[in-house]
Amino acid sequence: MNKHVPKVGLVQLGCPKNLVDSERILTQLRAEGYKIAPGYDDADVVIVNTCGFLDSAKAESLAAIGEAMEQNGRVIVTGCYGIESDAIRTAHPNVLAVTGPHQYEQVVAAVHDALPPVHDPKMDLVPPQGLHLTPRHYAYLKISEGCNNRCSFCIIPSIRGDLVSRPMAAVLYEAERLVKAGVKELLVISQDTSAYGVDIKYAESKYKGRDVRAKFYDMAKELGDLGAWVRMHYVYPYPHVDDVIPLMAEGKILPYLDIPFQHASPTVLKAMRRPANQEKVLDRLVSWRKICPDIAIRSTFIVGFPGETDQDFEYLLEWLKEAKLERVGCFKYEPVSGAKANDLGLPQVADDVKAERYQRFMEAQQAISSDIFQSKIGREIEVLVDEIDEENDEAVARSKWDAPEIDGNVFIPGATNLKPGDLVKVKIVEAEEYDLVGQLI
Repeated sequence: MNKHVPKVGLVQLGCPKNLVDSERILTQLRAEGYKIAPGYDDADVVIVNTCGFLDSAKAESLAAIGEAMEQNGRVIVTGCYGIESDAIRTAHPNVLAVTGPHQYEQVVAAVHDALPPVHDPKMDLVPPQGLHLTPRHYAYLKISEGCNNRCSFCIIPSIRGDLVSRPMAAVLYEAERLVKAGVKELLVISQDTSAYGVDIKYAESKYKGRDVRAKFYDMAKELGDLGAWVRMHYVYPYPHVDDVIPLMAEGKILPYLDIPFQHASPTVLKAMRRPANQEKVLDRLVSWRKICPDIAIRSTFIVGFPGETDQDFEYLLEWLKEAKLERVGCFKYEPVSGAKANDLGLPQVADDVKAERYQRFMEAQQAISSDIFQSKIGREIEVLVDEIDEENDEAVARSKWDAPEIDGNVFIPGATNLKPGDLVKVKIVEAEEYDLVGQLI
């Protein structure tokens, strides 16, 4: 009964669009257990949502910020005038944070930084980490929406728009809440994870009182300090991806990259509007494995893309054998309504040819995977338990090389005393087609 409930005040300026922004901010804060203060005296922190459309509106905003500083002293500035943060900080250098328009998460993160929420499990309907459809011990962490790439087979940009990155602080605060709630593995996802922050020019945001950049490497490093497994998905092999490989070698993040190569033939990649530098990619794979010998590369490929010739497919098979990727999936091309690939004027590949190429591709990859899996026998590794299979008297777990649902498993016979979310060590005693068998140590 004596626990202090954090209270947030709001000064609202500007147009109806700004009003809606304020409503969204207050809705989120209220859901997290904050109370809305009616005046400066009752508030632990004050948000000033500014207008910057005209010079007179800017002057009014500065005056409102000044009044809030004088009456309360703990002020977070947001809204349209927030894009001129230098002018605001020149006039009022002691404001806690400045964010621009529509940056709801960044405002909430700034409130968290200045005034941490107090969660009451008896009263709050929503747990502090939010609601999730995954098991309790792992969670997906979405860092952006949309995509700037224009692959001819993909319609994601027309559905979700261009890349929109979340502020780094918002990503980290969410990740921190998840780990505190018992999540053992964070799966970082977006449409183009390695492009994170490009759209916001790697802008800094406040996390626990310090500035953090919205950049792929910085994100990996920060997440690696939270004490959970961190797995990177949907990573395009831009040059700066090289920088995170040492983090994998150090054990900061999992030695795992999900890179959607899609093909290897320069001709097909050009038609797909994908980077056609697979020879350089092979060199980089070699260098990555020198830095981090345990790294696992997962990828997906498309066979039967319009115009794919027998020579293109043979090129792909030879590239695959040289690349020796640890985890691979394959799809037979299907036309998607609205995709640019439909307008390329290239000959369609017959269904029976697609099926034959798919079969040959999977057989080639199975041989590669078998060799890789056999090399794991005898090793002692840490695994994360996903479920207990009482019927087969075994625990079903995953290694650092396996993402849930899409990769393989590590079966642990007789280990039904374990529970989901346990991190345990096993010795690999057997290798199957896609899975490993481990003995509990």
